[in-house]
Amino acid sequence: MFLSITQAQASARKSQQAARCSQGGERMAFEAGKVYAVWLREVKRFINSKSRMVTSLVMPLLFLGALGGGLSSMIPGFNYSSFLLPGIVAMTVLFSSIAAGVSIIWDREFGFLKEMLASPTRRESLVLGRTLGGATTAIIQGLLILALGIPLTGIAVPQPANLFLALVLMAIFSCFLVMVGISFASLVQEVETFQLIMNLVIMPLFFLSNAMLPIDKMPPWLQAISTLNPVSYAVDGLRGLLIGQTQFGIFLDFSVVILSFLVALAASTYLFSKTSI
Repeated sequence: MFLSITQAQASARKSQQAARCSQGGERMAFEAGKVYAVWLREVKRFINSKSRMVTSLVMPLLFLGALGGGLSSMIPGFNYSSFLLPGIVAMTVLFSSIAAGVSIIWDREFGFLKEMLASPTRRESLVLGRTLGGATTAIIQGLLILALGIPLTGIAVPQPANLFLALVLMAIFSCFLVMVGISFASLVQEVETFQLIMNLVIMPLFFLSNAMLPIDKMPPWLQAISTLNPVSYAVDGLRGLLIGQTQFGIFLDFSVVILSFLVALAASTYLFSKTSI
């Protein structure tokens, strides 16, 4: 009789464990579906905005053509356009990624954010979906600039392995920047305030990096700032993978970008969890 009771208890425990596993699997599938839905919404919003697609290509190409072409002609024996191209790709990803945070403010203003936060979806899933959506659109723009910039600058097409690593670096870098945008968007209520803050963040991040000038050619004070700027490591990594010129080394470039991503992940998740309707 004692054996029968023990067997019954073991069977009950197995049934409970199976039920919990089933519920856990259903919960994961539900959250994955919400992440996909938010990601798809962000991508469709970008695709449907023709003006945004055009302007995201025009400005970087103007920088590359006017600045790169002009300075290359002034410096004999140095193709400044090829040096500048990875920085322009990073600039495209930078501007697009951080600006993705504005969608949170629009959604808050029009009531869509309230509906999402009232749903049983975890806020971490909403952050992940928005991050992947913003990163996807930024990577698309970065790849388009790269594809157009290679024939314009005359650099050799990189090896497939280097292109793959450059894509991975762009993805991590973009996710980091989207999360920075989400963090700021979680703190402000108005689009105008967000845009002002973004201008104060984006411009220093770009111009105080090595995107336009080698670090060893900078004055000492700017060298110190640039080496603390995570954008410099993303640019240096892309430059090393695309044209074979790196000052920090690919391993250090990836390490700094990944560390920046992890810090931004923690900050954006915490701040978005505290956001108010």
